[in-house]
Amino acid sequence: MRAVFGLVLVVGIALAGGAVMMAKNYISEYQEELANERAARDAIVATVDVFVADRPLRYGESLAENAVRVVKWPENAIPEGAFVKAEDLFPANTDDKRYVLRAMEKDEAILAVKVTEPGKDAGITSRLERGMRAFAIRVDVSSGVSGFLRPGDRVDVYWTGNTGDAMEGSRGEVTRLIEAGVQLIAVDQKAGGDLEGTVIARTVTVSATPQQVAALAQAQTTGRLSLALVGAEDDTIAAAIEVDQRKLLGLGEVEQAPEKVEKKVCTIRSRRGAEVFDIPIPCNN
Repeated sequence: MRAVFGLVLVVGIALAGGAVMMAKNYISEYQEELANERAARDAIVATVDVFVADRPLRYGESLAENAVRVVKWPENAIPEGAFVKAEDLFPANTDDKRYVLRAMEKDEAILAVKVTEPGKDAGITSRLERGMRAFAIRVDVSSGVSGFLRPGDRVDVYWTGNTGDAMEGSRGEVTRLIEAGVQLIAVDQKAGGDLEGTVIARTVTVSATPQQVAALAQAQTTGRLSLALVGAEDDTIAAAIEVDQRKLLGLGEVEQAPEKVEKKVCTIRSRRGAEVFDIPIPCNN
């Protein structure tokens, strides 16, 4: 009887110990999962809905609702001027549209500085920087780089004409670089950079300082202007360039004939009766 009692006691103690171990493991696993959940909760960043471009947007096009979409944006990293409410980007009870002022790529945030106010168009003045002016230059197929010009390109402006100076008249017409790296902001009446195909423009509009405007206006009035397209990544500074007909043909400069020095004659005037005549004498000087 005692043996049975002892066996039952041993089995009971073993079962109790196993239950304690199982409970301890369960509690440890629960505490570990709880700690992982708390760590993951701390790692979660608060987000806000922000409107971004759903496709590439180009200057001058109207901003439609199907051209944007909403994405989750970290609340502490929202760009200044971003739209977070649909009624702010597309006001209700109005048909006035917004227009793109600056080109945007897909998934780029729509910012207030990149679109117009509702009802306002993307005029050319929006492309002028502070202190700059818009100036139109007449071009044709030859002077306008055969229609390859686009808004945003940079060009060198050359003037061809006659200076009208007697000393330079023998050189024929002169071609000079008068402005380098001038930026185009419009081709004809189009200020957007997404022109399709080759466009033979009649005028191009450049962004220039008031001093450059005066120089270009004077040059356009007194001669012919030609444009040379500058490469997109070309950062070289063009030096002063001037070519005339003699230099073009390799004839060299025109040498002026020496002035003929007339021999000085000294005389004295004498009178004989009513007759007056001059008598040559040696000059002292």
